[in-house]
Amino acid sequence: MTRTMFRVAFAFAALAYVPALAQPAAEKAPSAYAFDNPIPNVPGKSLLGVVVSFPPGGRNKPHHHAPSAFITAYVLEGAVRSQVDDGPVRVYHAGDYFTEKPGAHHMISENASQTEPAKMLAIFVLDTDARPLSIPDP
Repeated sequence: MTRTMFRVAFAFAALAYVPALAQPAAEKAPSAYAFDNPIPNVPGKSLLGVVVSFPPGGRNKPHHHAPSAFITAYVLEGAVRSQVDDGPVRVYHAGDYFTEKPGAHHMISENASQTEPAKMLAIFVLDTDARPLSIPDP
């Protein structure tokens, strides 16, 4: 009887796991502040760093950043596919970087790989009180 109960429990656990495999990739890549420093010789401006981690197949929805934000994104690991405004869709590999001007529309921001993670450091120069940093498209 115990062996049968174990088999039934295992079967239910396996069935519960299958739908998780079919879930679409994450819609929002997790991020964490690396630094947030006011710029002493430029009153009202700050230098802010955000590490964005993309799981395999992970992506962010199209978005804008705070209106004052000038951004340089540096790929730390893996490969990131990006499109800013009407520019070309490009894949950036570890060691590559791209920039976004204030008011830019980030159309595509995603991991270029379905099997390997990717990570980038987004460095913002922006108004010190500018929040939120990212505004998803409606």
